[in-house]
Amino acid sequence: MRPPVEVCVLILSLLAPGVLYAMNNIPALQEPLPILGMGMVVLGLVLIVLLIIVPNTMKVDPLFYVFAELSFTCMLGLTNALEQDGFISGFMGFYLKMGEPHLSTAYAVMMSYWEGIVHLVLFLTIIHRMFKGKSYRSLGLLWAGSSIAHQIVHIPGVVIGKYGSNIRPAFWRNAPFFLAPFWAASLLFSRPREIPIIPADKISAEQKKGLLSRPADLLLSILSLGAMAFCVFRGFVVLDCPLDTCFTYIYQYEPYLKDPVGFPRVMMLVYLFYALPLLTVFTYGLKTPGCTWMLDWTIFFAGAMAQTQWCHIGASLHSRTPFTYRVPADKWWPVVTLNVLLAAVPALLALRCHTNPTYFMKPVPEGQTNNGKKKN
Repeated sequence: MRPPVEVCVLILSLLAPGVLYAMNNIPALQEPLPILGMGMVVLGLVLIVLLIIVPNTMKVDPLFYVFAELSFTCMLGLTNALEQDGFISGFMGFYLKMGEPHLSTAYAVMMSYWEGIVHLVLFLTIIHRMFKGKSYRSLGLLWAGSSIAHQIVHIPGVVIGKYGSNIRPAFWRNAPFFLAPFWAASLLFSRPREIPIIPADKISAEQKKGLLSRPADLLLSILSLGAMAFCVFRGFVVLDCPLDTCFTYIYQYEPYLKDPVGFPRVMMLVYLFYALPLLTVFTYGLKTPGCTWMLDWTIFFAGAMAQTQWCHIGASLHSRTPFTYRVPADKWWPVVTLNVLLAAVPALLALRCHTNPTYFMKPVPEGQTNNGKKKN
């Protein structure tokens, strides 16, 4: 009896540490170009195995191959995180020396934990639902947001940070991983969403309520405004704003923002130029009925903010960050609380939209019931 596809993908992914261990002990494979070439060969072999394990008679979503390939790389990332934190050894030495030295930074370690745990669980769950014929669009959008946020911080951060002068050929293996989530997101957004059909009278009654009559939405709007202000403030901080408040914050509260690795600076700029506009339109969506796009974009944004804030909070406290750039012990609680809230607000927005989407629905004809499903 053939095991479930997600189990096969997991077993295949568990071979990743063995590949690293072998390469770490074969000197011929420890030069910059051979590392890149071997990486491409391994990913090609993984694809061939995936083509073999999926029955020929089964129609397969092309996203399956993306998720399965990335599951393999998730285990590579988790291996790196475990080695940098001293739990294992003998796997990553060659790659850090001749491949991607920045993977030893605190930010990269937290990024690797997120990939190796959260992304891997998402991939296996999506693949399970995919082959059971169940919807996985929302989970896919959650991953897409997380992965795109990871890539647009990671790659520019390497280039402009202190490791930018030491980029080796293996770094360019990130190119397909940068493009894949954008392609996957475009596919997922273009597919019809499955939403409950709600009677027109219920939609009409809900949409007649003002913001003051919806306390949960009012609270979320206030929290979103606070998150917007925090994004603007920290954007000014990393842009070297001369105000005393900015100077005090970066030196007494979050000195990690001036870490020369480059990742925190890029992240704050991403928040300023991308998160801020999205929070603005979400605030608009909370006060304007019928914004069905809120159902998709809030979950996409929640994934993005969860990933970036996990990496930011973890890296600002991690022992691999130089002591002078870590959050001071006496400022730990306010800094961590603010950063956790910044991750929580998008998650709460997504939860609100998906648990009670009535306010965001377009009116439907009378007579339809809650029990039906409608492609929209």
